[in-house]
Amino acid sequence: MYFSIVKELCVVSDPTESDHEVPADEKPPEASEWYSAGLRFHCTQCGNCCTGTPGYVWLSTQEMIEIAEFLSISTGELRLMHTKVAQGKLSLADHANGDCVFLDGATRKCRIYPVRPAQCRTWPFWEKTIETPEAWQATCEVCPGAGKGELVPLEIIRESARQSRL
Repeated sequence: MYFSIVKELCVVSDPTESDHEVPADEKPPEASEWYSAGLRFHCTQCGNCCTGTPGYVWLSTQEMIEIAEFLSISTGELRLMHTKVAQGKLSLADHANGDCVFLDGATRKCRIYPVRPAQCRTWPFWEKTIETPEAWQATCEVCPGAGKGELVPLEIIRESARQSRL
């Protein structure tokens, strides 16, 4: 899927940094990431991250319970009608076109947004998307909220990346 958004630099530079580079081993741990000054993000709820090629949105047991309660259905019905087994784990199902089973086709909004799984809540701060400035730039090119909006601090980015690994 291609998006026609303006390419812009998504890396936030720290105006307090001097012109000389401090060796990585001399930097405090929190400054070792290239994004230590934070990254900008604001979810536009465009639905772009919920569609594309078929994929996996892994579910924990607790997430299944929360989604089922939100939808006022049993966990059995949720599992039968809205999930699939892949790689020995449970994932949200998707349609043949790659849309998540909970993406509303008319509004392009998530039908379970308040209880969406951790994998969805932590986007776009996954290890793969923040690994390098180039990976973040690629994310900015497909996500209209990445690189824009409020500055997300390093601690939140780290926690999101940690949660997305679970």
